[in-house]
Amino acid sequence: MSAQQHFETAPEDKISLSKKLIYGLGAFVNNILAAAIGGMVIVLNLGLGMNPALVGLLSALPRLTDAITDPLMGYISDQTKSKWGRRRPYIFCGAIAVGIIYALMWQLPLGQSENFYFWFFLAGSFVFYLAYTVFATPWVALGYELTPDYHERTRLMAVQNSMGYVAYLISPWFLWFMQSDVLFDDMVEGASWLAIIIGAAVIVIGVIPAIFLKERFNKANTKERSVAATTEKPLKINNVEEFPTGIKGFLRGFVITLKFKPFLSLCGATFLVFNGFMLVSSFQIYVIIYYVFEGNQSLGAEYSGWAGTLSAASTFFVIFFVSWLSTKIGKKKAFYVATVVSIVGYGLKWVCYHPDYPLLTLVPAPFMAFGLGALFTLMGSMIADVCDMDELETGERREGMFGSIYWWVVKLGMAVALAAGGFLLNVTGFDVALGGAQTTETIHMMRLFDVVIPMVASAIAIWMVYTYPITEQKAHEIREELEKRRQVA
Repeated sequence: MSAQQHFETAPEDKISLSKKLIYGLGAFVNNILAAAIGGMVIVLNLGLGMNPALVGLLSALPRLTDAITDPLMGYISDQTKSKWGRRRPYIFCGAIAVGIIYALMWQLPLGQSENFYFWFFLAGSFVFYLAYTVFATPWVALGYELTPDYHERTRLMAVQNSMGYVAYLISPWFLWFMQSDVLFDDMVEGASWLAIIIGAAVIVIGVIPAIFLKERFNKANTKERSVAATTEKPLKINNVEEFPTGIKGFLRGFVITLKFKPFLSLCGATFLVFNGFMLVSSFQIYVIIYYVFEGNQSLGAEYSGWAGTLSAASTFFVIFFVSWLSTKIGKKKAFYVATVVSIVGYGLKWVCYHPDYPLLTLVPAPFMAFGLGALFTLMGSMIADVCDMDELETGERREGMFGSIYWWVVKLGMAVALAAGGFLLNVTGFDVALGGAQTTETIHMMRLFDVVIPMVASAIAIWMVYTYPITEQKAHEIREELEKRRQVA
């Protein structure tokens, strides 16, 4: 096959639009929770006066447990045997649990000490992220197995990613809603009501994929392994070859996944691109408020809302453009193009964020949208290809393990960005008590961090994806071999 030729998607490999949309509802739930927890923590600083560094720690510390709970949930999902499937029971129960917990953790009592708020929110965050894992990990794994086709996987991820970005059309207005003088007495009360609204939406929408989607692989790996020589030898029990289960099985699968180089390339690139974006998401609002609008929180929140909404709206175009582009030039090259455009967008902030021309604040947003819009459209599709290559080498289906580790990297990136944002604010000398009277040096350092860090991170991500080995032809060859093995099985 020449570089210009492509394999056509067979009719039986296509996913109906309705099923793509239903799967995409899970992306909305996933993103609204991620955006909410990232955007609402500012209440702890601006509403309750907590030190920004402590606020950053509250975002980062729960991710330490995710390093275990996410892969463990992936393994449990991979190994589950039930008449409802391996993924769907957890998606259903997880959506209900995470919605309830999120609403409760923002019912913050007034008049308490900074130490009280820190431990109250930290305990709630640990429980929240555990429930979040129960929902998100099986949902992600389900998407990797809905179709075996190289291009249909990208189309599926394009639809789910676009639906996920509906959340980012809404989330930029969270701050404006929470500090509305008309609706609430203070920002803390606004946060409590917003959390209730988000929690209810998560429950209602999150259970839909569990109810209406079907799984391609309904049984656990030990019953559906392809008949083939594998890179990892199974155990022999009573002269019958068996792969280890329980803790040994989890540890074995965890190690194999972490050693898989194509997967590590994607994880590294994702961490860098997403980390850069989230650092901007948590940090740039301070630049807009205290540099562009000289401390006017209300006006700064409004323009941040418009910039965020424009970015999310632009992402819809980016998602489908990148999906189309990847069928023409390949997934890797499409990633290069989109990431370079996003780097240009980050650079434009240095010029366009200016107190004399506030409308220019909106200009970088469509360019920056290319980074994240391409990332989760292409990476989800590429990881599905990785799952096939892994099966070719190990004889096992491990979507849950791959998905859990990948999304832990995403969440870790978000936590690192939020924590770094708090510490970087302290490094710049920012003092919330000074309002719009921040020093010239502080403003300069805030702007510099806001622009340079995501540009450098995105550039390194391009280099990491360069090492990813799965092309369209390679993916097609892997699929043919897997189908032969399954026929033998």
